[in-house]
Amino acid sequence: MDQALGLRKKTLSRDPWNDGRPLKASFKEATVRTFSVSSGKGGVGKSNVVVNLAVALDQLGRRVMILDADLGLANVDVLLGLTPALNISHVLNGSRRLEEVLVSGPGNIRIMPASSGVQQLTQLSQEQKILLVDLMDDLEANVDILLIDTGAGISDTVLYFNVAAQEKIVVVTPEPTSLTDAYAFIKVMFTRHGERSFRILANAVANEKEGHAVFRKLSRVADHFLDGISLDYLDSSGSQRPGSRSSTKSAFGSFSWGAGIACFHGYRPTSEPRSPDHAQRNDPVFLEATFASVTERRTL
Repeated sequence: MDQALGLRKKTLSRDPWNDGRPLKASFKEATVRTFSVSSGKGGVGKSNVVVNLAVALDQLGRRVMILDADLGLANVDVLLGLTPALNISHVLNGSRRLEEVLVSGPGNIRIMPASSGVQQLTQLSQEQKILLVDLMDDLEANVDILLIDTGAGISDTVLYFNVAAQEKIVVVTPEPTSLTDAYAFIKVMFTRHGERSFRILANAVANEKEGHAVFRKLSRVADHFLDGISLDYLDSSGSQRPGSRSSTKSAFGSFSWGAGIACFHGYRPTSEPRSPDHAQRNDPVFLEATFASVTERRTL
């Protein structure tokens, strides 16, 4: 075992969650670009976003792998119509090697499937977290981009994958519960783990205007309560997107090329104005105040 790996394992074995700064020496050190895709609330289309983003990046010629990190409630294999015989639980218990578990998806996409209905995997041990870091080291020669489809919420495992990833995408819908839970997730990542940068993807919106409106609602509250936070508008997706020239059609729906290109090249596909538009200026002030009050109470 080389000296650097030994030092990293020693660092990871200290139960880093005690000081609120977990696993900085992790996927972030790899040359593979790692993106976590998360949400505060379940049912916002997060796994669909991951699959479509993977397809868009694959069509751009990138070598993409999906890690289904909703370890106890896998969804990616279901969306792709796959029935893997093995999954990540077999790697974590030492019975199989990583290459034995990986399955092929559409195009050249590779998938590390998770299990479904295995409660033990909802809380990873420290040794399992170290093993996952080692697995990511083995990917560097074969993968350009790793998309981590995390579970929803703020569990220990969800936070681990988000802190470990280089960049974080948060999927949100216009539903008030989605907005409040997304803010709660961002607040925990910011206050407990020092993460300041998040990309926001508005899903299930009627059009681009509504996507921008969803982003503005979330960013106004975050800017007000979380000093130094950085929320960037990544893109939006919804029923209107298939007819757009900026979207790519696949068997899994449609998704904006802009988000895929932005993820790889590292820029924002659109410039998001922070000043409210005419419709927002006419909104009752108490709606925003109520939203801020609810989200603050839920994360105290």
